[in-house]
Amino acid sequence: MNIRKRIFIILTIAWMILIFLMSSQPAPDSTETSLAVGHAVCTLFVPGYSKMSTDDQLQFAKKIDHPVRKTAHATEYAILAMLIFAAISGMYDNMVRIKHNLISLGFTTAYAVSDEIHQYFVPGRACMVTDVMIDLSGALVGLILVSLAKKRPCKYRCN
Repeated sequence: MNIRKRIFIILTIAWMILIFLMSSQPAPDSTETSLAVGHAVCTLFVPGYSKMSTDDQLQFAKKIDHPVRKTAHATEYAILAMLIFAAISGMYDNMVRIKHNLISLGFTTAYAVSDEIHQYFVPGRACMVTDVMIDLSGALVGLILVSLAKKRPCKYRCN
């Protein structure tokens, strides 16, 4: 097994551990994390956010909390699908690309389902089919991005 294969396998496992750790947070900790991310997003993209009072900033961050959480779900699984695709591509170079995509999507979906089941047992968290659908959507976007990148001429991705 060459170094590229090993690196992508290690990165995939590390990313899965990160997802598991994020899902293991009890509801108050998870809310605190997403509010912190919302605050960072607002600081970067909302004009005048830094001039708002602390209470107004908190209210604004709370307003975008739901989209931040759902975007995080999709992004986590887009990255996971891309890492799995890269790991599989490194192990099975002779396999047709559509099989790489299908295996990556299947594995990512299975992990998303297991992650939601895991959250059912975390205090204050829930198992939601809609989150699995969001995760699946993120995985599809990630695999589309990988497929588009693979179609680019080699001069952009090889050197």
